[in-house]
Amino acid sequence: MARATLIGFSAVAMWALLALLTDASGSMPPFELSAICFAIGTCVGLAARIFSPPPPVRERIPPQVWLIGIAGLFGYHFFYFTALRNAPAVEASLIAYLWPLLIVLGSALMPGEKLAWNHVAGALLGLAGTVLIVTKGGGLAFDARYGFGYAMAGVCALLWSSYSLLSRRFPEVPTTVVTWFCAATSLLSLVCHLALEETVWPEGAVQWLAVLGLGLMPVGAAFYAWDIGVKRGNIQILGAASYAAPLLSTLVLIAAGFAEPSWRILAACVLITGGAVLAAKSMLFGRDAKASAGAGA
Repeated sequence: MARATLIGFSAVAMWALLALLTDASGSMPPFELSAICFAIGTCVGLAARIFSPPPPVRERIPPQVWLIGIAGLFGYHFFYFTALRNAPAVEASLIAYLWPLLIVLGSALMPGEKLAWNHVAGALLGLAGTVLIVTKGGGLAFDARYGFGYAMAGVCALLWSSYSLLSRRFPEVPTTVVTWFCAATSLLSLVCHLALEETVWPEGAVQWLAVLGLGLMPVGAAFYAWDIGVKRGNIQILGAASYAAPLLSTLVLIAAGFAEPSWRILAACVLITGGAVLAAKSMLFGRDAKASAGAGA
């Protein structure tokens, strides 16, 4: 379990590159960028299938798995882009980032899972740190005029948390199926692009490399790693630790010279790190730490 949890957290680390690479990719419309990146993500899965041994028995994928996977990947991005078009980015992003907390709370409904106080407290600390980062230390200004956009952001949070939790109910389904989720998301994003956007191509090698990087990692390999984590790892710890994504993203931007360090970054670091450690205290310090390590070996 510990190994799968770490693999799942590697997805969070890759998502931390999303802001930097998206900014470096130029001014491509979101659905066009999504279509290209998920096409690259599909190639990541196809390459993994070539170099991985085939499963001993090929089982039929249940229809509900296809619905869960495509709704999770495409649905999240569709409603997130819709939210940003209909509400201020700060408030919409913060609402969308309720999904880690929803994963932690929703895990209580999963068979064989036990939700403890430290899981909830850790997720809330992570949310508090995320508020500092997203709002940049300022306040929030929710306005009824943007109610539709806020609702779309809420749908984002519900979709991604539901996708993560429901995927756990199908541990026998191989992670390779994410390849086809990415392919479907790429195709549907292309349809939305052609219907809603004007095509803008990247300019120069740097922007094309940024698009390639997006497709290989945060919009590619990350989804395969996340699938392993939510199916076989500690989902409460993953949920709470997912609040590290906006923190790591900000630290990457600081390292690249696109942002300045400040007291709020330090405070967010303490809150998010403390929340993740609190959520994982049983695995790290409890009686079952040795058992968890043994399970992941």
